[in-house]
Amino acid sequence: MDTLISLGVLAATGCSLNALFFGGAGDPDMRMPFELWGSTGRYRAELYLEVAAGVTTFILAGRYLEARAKRQSGAALRALMSLGAKDVAVLYDGESGRIESRVPIEQVKVGDQFVVRPGEKVATDGVVVSGSSAIDTSLLTGESLPAEVSEGDAVVGATVNVGGRLVIRATRVGADTQLAQMARLVEAAQSGKAEVQRLADRVSGVFVPFVLGLAVVTAVWWGATGAEAETGFSAAVAVLIIACPCALGLATPTALLVGTGRGAQMGILIKGPEVLESTRRVDTIVLDKTGTVTTGQMSVRAVLAAPGETEAEVLRMAGALEAASEHPVARAVVSAARTSVGAAAPTELPHVEDFANAAGLGVTGVVEGHAVAVGRHTFVLAQLGGSAPPSAETVPVTLNEGARAGEDAGQTVVWVGWAGRVRGAVVVADSVKPTSSEAVAGFRALGLTPVLLTGDNAAAARHVATQVGIDSSSVIAEVLPVDKVAEVQRLQQEGRVVAMVGDGVNDAPALAQADLGLAMGTGADVAMEASDLTLVRGDLRVAVDAIRLSRSTLRTIKGNLFWAFAYNVAALPLAAAGLLNPMLAGACMALSSLFVVANSLRLRGFEPRCSSSS
Repeated sequence: MDTLISLGVLAATGCSLNALFFGGAGDPDMRMPFELWGSTGRYRAELYLEVAAGVTTFILAGRYLEARAKRQSGAALRALMSLGAKDVAVLYDGESGRIESRVPIEQVKVGDQFVVRPGEKVATDGVVVSGSSAIDTSLLTGESLPAEVSEGDAVVGATVNVGGRLVIRATRVGADTQLAQMARLVEAAQSGKAEVQRLADRVSGVFVPFVLGLAVVTAVWWGATGAEAETGFSAAVAVLIIACPCALGLATPTALLVGTGRGAQMGILIKGPEVLESTRRVDTIVLDKTGTVTTGQMSVRAVLAAPGETEAEVLRMAGALEAASEHPVARAVVSAARTSVGAAAPTELPHVEDFANAAGLGVTGVVEGHAVAVGRHTFVLAQLGGSAPPSAETVPVTLNEGARAGEDAGQTVVWVGWAGRVRGAVVVADSVKPTSSEAVAGFRALGLTPVLLTGDNAAAARHVATQVGIDSSSVIAEVLPVDKVAEVQRLQQEGRVVAMVGDGVNDAPALAQADLGLAMGTGADVAMEASDLTLVRGDLRVAVDAIRLSRSTLRTIKGNLFWAFAYNVAALPLAAAGLLNPMLAGACMALSSLFVVANSLRLRGFEPRCSSSS
């Protein structure tokens, strides 16, 4: 790009020096009036030093403003890099107990425990060892509401503790932290080249030699018409300067800088500029169910009690027995039981003796002198001394009807029995995220067809699909991880361009197979590695904004390329016809570059339509 400007400035300077020392430019009666527009008039021994100085001034001024704009557009990346804490209070074992020592963040190792007081930043990624508090994650995720954390919860470095004192065990440090990974993704995306940029490079490779030839032809043509050499020279210099494709070269990098930086502020990480091309073509979006559309955490939806029993008693006995189990369903039952009886600790539920776990079937034990069984209906009946399927004699009709309704809705029914009878049932289900239906509507507004893909049973999948607004014909259930890849391939073979949103290890192959992979940042690292876009928050609505932002960035790039190229094509005939003073040509060229930068900076005002930060 600098070739044309350098040749123009050097030519103007060289010819001016020749006229000054060897021509008539130094004659006492020499007059050369300044003209804004080009002229075919005849002047003897004209000087073009003002052209060389003016063009250089305009170019440097334009470059300064471009550099300033780039610094502003790269502010998001610099903000990410500066978010982390600089030092941390690490706990060490001393002679008189545990002592705190404040050390630079670089000295923290995996496994170290450190203290975070209210108002301080979490030094690095870790797990809460003790204490409870609220963590402000807005700087990283854009989520406006602080998240409550307690013992066992994971926290991310650079977030702010706004509540109580926390002791955290470091799990990832240095370049492995989520903050560092975010910064690397943003930097890689900003420095890469999209397909449209490679096209611009190829155009420039042909355009520059063409302009050099046009400048020579312009000078020769003016000479052939009988005009003085100065006239032809002025037109040729104007051609060289006006055609400089600076704006063409700035079209993609500036839009990428601003777009990816804005994405980072919103919790959207774009792995590379080629991802932008994929978002334009996508017409089908495949959604994993568990952890993506749903919370991935089981919760009690209903408690059914047999005649003569209370729901609270059924839940209390079931919770007491399940407290010794680590199964996700067991945790849901225990959590509901503690809430029901107002318990704050497991010891406040009845004590369990002779606990036994039958994998995949249920658990048994003795609670308050009763032999209690919790699990599948056949398992519970067998433990209570029966072998026949549930009937009116062994299981009350009301329980059967309630359980059947839960199973038809795709929910899990846990039966509870003691003292030789089935006493009740607990209905457990995964909860749909409250924002998922809004996200599905957002996908449809973008022209995408949502498809629900899950390994869960068909009833549960259809129930979730109905809740979020996905057609039952677009539900693919009971698939293994390898089958997820096959289903994505099948959709692609039908001629669809497929995007996939997932969060688990089992989603990674499908994310890699899809034309566009979007990973929830709350999921597994392998899923994020296999994806093209990472959504730091677990809110599916961010996926809608991610696609919108990517498409908007791509539109900005194409708009920049169009105007930059159209400007050059339109201005070249004027310059060749001698209607542009070279200095004015330099000013116009600088303004075209500034126009491209200003157009790209409009992306800084991109506002999410769906996410809660809006």
